[in-house]
Amino acid sequence: MSTSWTELYDAAYKVLKPRDVSRIIEAGGVAAAVESDTGKIYVGVCVDSACTLGICAERNAIFNMITNGEDRIKRVIAVSSNGKAIPPCGACREFMTQLMPDDYHKIQIMLDYQNNRVVNLAKLTPEWWI
Repeated sequence: MSTSWTELYDAAYKVLKPRDVSRIIEAGGVAAAVESDTGKIYVGVCVDSACTLGICAERNAIFNMITNGEDRIKRVIAVSSNGKAIPPCGACREFMTQLMPDDYHKIQIMLDYQNNRVVNLAKLTPEWWI
């Protein structure tokens, strides 16, 4: 496994802290790390609310990347509260595809960290609609 994946996993795992933010908002049950094309790593956690106005960890990490002036993704990993890598949801897949519509097939997604199973986003998002 490349050291890049280890760095991404460690960065996500470091911010994985499931907790109640208020009596109706939870955060940190899933954490994600995104590596930009420049090699910088950005992290985010999920924020879940009773009214569905929360955000997934992957999009939170991507928004962090965009906030810091970058807009191209190289690698993505999401880690659940049990420490296992999980695939991005449909909304996160769609967002990444729209962020890089001509190159989304180049984005690498870690599906299984323990077994080093990586796929490109195009495999998870076949026959994209645009």
